[in-house]
Amino acid sequence: MSEEQKHVRPSWDEYFMGVADTVAQRATCDRGRSGCVIVRDKQILVTGYVGSPMGLQHCDEVGHLFKQVTHEDGHTTNHCMRTVHAEQNAICQAARRGISLDAATLYCRMTPCRTCAMIIINCGIVRVVCEKKYHAGAESEEMFAIAGVELHYMSEEIMNYKNQ
Repeated sequence: MSEEQKHVRPSWDEYFMGVADTVAQRATCDRGRSGCVIVRDKQILVTGYVGSPMGLQHCDEVGHLFKQVTHEDGHTTNHCMRTVHAEQNAICQAARRGISLDAATLYCRMTPCRTCAMIIINCGIVRVVCEKKYHAGAESEEMFAIAGVELHYMSEEIMNYKNQ
């Protein structure tokens, strides 16, 4: 086998991020099709993806439920309120199945939002690995630093999605 054909195994972070990308294919909101994988000791504990609460209609079926948020500096952003974030869905799956997330690592598409960051901290996750940065992730980054949650980015690129 030539050097060009030699198989190169992905690192654990690359492997689990690839799994998160596969999980994202189930997401039901086209604005931010993202997935999440939570791992401990190199074993997958739970997964989650962006989607509506169980039994409720999905964006892919009935469209988005946009809400406009006005920030302190006066700028506005649009958010789809129909769905639950991938991180939240993964944590909910752990709760439903009685799985502790203490000392786990969470893999996700971009810097978790402020609410997800608070939940991640409170459930004992100690490391977060993101594919890219979220344009409004500074507050989450600060909370993780204060709480001692290690934050790692696979890329320094900022995640962009439509209608933000």
